[in-house]
Amino acid sequence: MNMMENLKTKKIFALIGLSIILTGCKAPMATVIKDEVKNNLPQNFQQQEEQNAENNSGMTPWRQFFTDPDLVSLIEIALKNNQELLITLQQIEIAKSGVLYQNGKLNPTVAAKLGIGVKKAGRYTSEGAGDATTEIEPGKEMPDPLGNFEGGIRADWEIDIWKKLRTEKEAAIAHYLSTVEGKNFVLSSLIEEVADNYYELLALDNQLDIIQQYTELQKKALEISKIQKQAAAATELAVKKFEAELAKSKAAEYTVRQDITEKENKINALLGRYPQPIVRQKGGFMSTIPQTVYAGIPSQLLANRPDVKQAELELKAAKLDVEAARKEFYPSLEISATLGLEAFKPSYLVKMPESVAYNLVGELAGPLINKSAIKANFQTADAKQIQALYEYDKTILNAYLDIANLMSKVKNMDQYYQLKSAETDALDQSIDIANQLFRNSRADYLEVLMNQRDALDAKMELIEAKQKQLSTVVDIYKSLGGGWK
Repeated sequence: MNMMENLKTKKIFALIGLSIILTGCKAPMATVIKDEVKNNLPQNFQQQEEQNAENNSGMTPWRQFFTDPDLVSLIEIALKNNQELLITLQQIEIAKSGVLYQNGKLNPTVAAKLGIGVKKAGRYTSEGAGDATTEIEPGKEMPDPLGNFEGGIRADWEIDIWKKLRTEKEAAIAHYLSTVEGKNFVLSSLIEEVADNYYELLALDNQLDIIQQYTELQKKALEISKIQKQAAAATELAVKKFEAELAKSKAAEYTVRQDITEKENKINALLGRYPQPIVRQKGGFMSTIPQTVYAGIPSQLLANRPDVKQAELELKAAKLDVEAARKEFYPSLEISATLGLEAFKPSYLVKMPESVAYNLVGELAGPLINKSAIKANFQTADAKQIQALYEYDKTILNAYLDIANLMSKVKNMDQYYQLKSAETDALDQSIDIANQLFRNSRADYLEVLMNQRDALDAKMELIEAKQKQLSTVVDIYKSLGGGWK
């Protein structure tokens, strides 16, 4: 009879275990995603001239790309002190700890334990009745209440039979690598921002010089108009007009000075320091020749641009998260073991082997009913996977469009600068002619004013054109993935 009951019990447990396994294997399938944007990436950039794949300015280290020693010095300080960069470095440390945490889950957890307690069982319970009839030694009854003193070690280990824990570790590694690429993108963006602001500061310096030169012209014109008034060759109206124009140019000078102060402080903020003068040489700004930039081929963006590589690694991590979430539907196997000494009196702990206690348990458990939390976790991971794909596709598309726009801008800005330079030369000549005619009373003061204003506007726009030329080259360098190497 006992044999039959044992067989029935074994069959029941076998059926339960089989049902757990079969139920756990019924996991939903993840959404199959295809990367259409990456697969359809054009072989060349739009309106790109023929060039070898090796000609890619994004592969040039930033110390070789930037030749201005003052700018190089500012970038070096920014790379050491910029707060956003320092925050990003801590994000890398956080992600690295995540990898260590997932790696630790693969190994058994071993803990030492000490315990003390007391227990009083009811007399009319199976435990209490058993204690009452049990003698420690002949004539010595079991104490009541019963104390408990124990010490030993405990080990717990989840056997990674479905490689769920390894998948979680791989996801953590992919996320860690994405934070490294994120740091590289911050480096590239920081260098671009410092360089752009530096060129804008030099442009403001040169604009201030132009305004000061224009102010001197207005002073001379005002003096001439006063002399001509005394000689009855001009009226009080001309004098007032030149006085008003002189006041306007002086006011513009203070506006530019404020812009210079704010631009210096912006650079100081990027460098992580309090306001102080920015060392620079403004003299050779207008003669600076922008570097020639080579774009290479679009497929190089996938390897060169840190933001593209970061989005790719985040997509990989998201896929692994879906896989790990799917394996939550499978049964898990956990093993726990304890080994130590246990007795109801401390003096009995040294009595061996009577005080030796151990326990070994293996547990296979899987979800049967009410799996809504696991399903929700899986659906969330699946949606994040699709979201990561869209983010990856958007990053690739934006990277390609950035290069296409900036390549066009480089060519157009070059033509724009040449025409503005010709306009400035012509207007400089017209100022000399108008001033000569005004001295000889053969030109009206309005002609002089209009010529001077047009010349001032043209020179200011020429300086802006030079700044945009240099900044566009920096922007395309960053868009090609340059700056972080």
